[in-house]
Amino acid sequence: MVRLVWPFKARAGDDGEKEENRSSTGEARPDFLFVGSQKGGTSWLYCQLALHPDFWMPPIKEIHYFDKLSRIKRSYPPRRRDERDVCFLESMKSFSAQPYIDLENYGQLFMHKGSLLSGDISPGYSTLSDEIIQQVVSYFLNLKVIFLARDPVERAWSQLSMAVRLGRISQFDVNDIDEVIRNLREPKGVLALVSQQDRGAMATLCSSRSVSPFIFSTI
Repeated sequence: MVRLVWPFKARAGDDGEKEENRSSTGEARPDFLFVGSQKGGTSWLYCQLALHPDFWMPPIKEIHYFDKLSRIKRSYPPRRRDERDVCFLESMKSFSAQPYIDLENYGQLFMHKGSLLSGDISPGYSTLSDEIIQQVVSYFLNLKVIFLARDPVERAWSQLSMAVRLGRISQFDVNDIDEVIRNLREPKGVLALVSQQDRGAMATLCSSRSVSPFIFSTI
């Protein structure tokens, strides 16, 4: 899988020198960024946060701005519950047409949260390059970058089931151990994807900031 590195929008100060990217605590910004893992429970988490009175979640679960500039075909229409949702979607469509990552405009997407908490849950971010992760966490100083892990066996079965459901692999006899192993080990199979995501995300997070592990039941 290619780890995309989009160019970032250059920012300049009044003196013409390059201005260091920063987002103060008073500006519109995401409070957290979930970077994975796929089939790790992120859809369930999004639904729970969307129902919580302390959160305002975007009208789409996976923004995919840092890996695909939000240029993806979505399986389901986005939520359009109120004016905030409509404004969010229009703004995202507008600046995702740009050929670079614009952290200032990305942060403005979350102005609709008001005093509530909000963030981006895109499991595909687990394969982002180190450069992009470092740029994002340097700009949004108080951003919490979170990697949601899951029992590896349960996660592999879940991803394998999704691959069959979406037609990425053919149906097979789950009681045939050779067939199971073949599908897990194919070049673009579950094991390859899982290992790449875990290595990429955890290596970047561990090198960029302190890491605090939490047991799910304590969160």
